[in-house]
Amino acid sequence: MVAYSYVDSALGQLLVTSQEDKLTGVYFKGRHHARVVPTWTQQDDLALFALVEQQIDEYASGVRKTFDLPLSLSGTPFRTQVWAEIATIPFGQTITYSEIAQRLGKPDAVRAVGTATGANPLSIIIPCHRVVGKCGTQTGYAGGLPRKIALLDFEAGKTESLYTDALE
Repeated sequence: MVAYSYVDSALGQLLVTSQEDKLTGVYFKGRHHARVVPTWTQQDDLALFALVEQQIDEYASGVRKTFDLPLSLSGTPFRTQVWAEIATIPFGQTITYSEIAQRLGKPDAVRAVGTATGANPLSIIIPCHRVVGKCGTQTGYAGGLPRKIALLDFEAGKTESLYTDALE
């Protein structure tokens, strides 16, 4: 059974999903393609969702640099490899799509890395906002480019916190 809820954050309202007590999705409401499915069950009092909200709040206030949540990823082997590589990018650092392709031993798979990055179901938690284009150019982001820029500026220490007003 898939459980879902909405949590408020400095980044805007998030749709969060879980299955078997593991986090399966963190989606920017109205920005991702993810929609609530009729067979899902809304569980606003799920302890996991409270923990997600707490850790994202800690991140947004600068207290937390990494997340410690039980995760369950569903995707092709290539996508899960890309997501695992993205998960290793440290707070405040960026990496290019081509660098990820190189690390995976598939230097010609840059576009596939981009597609896999765009399909990341765990925004913020698996920090796909830290993946940038060639020469550090800002590319698309499921949460919107202004949100990606705000996240990167925040992690680079250019701002002290994240503000929803600038991100909507």
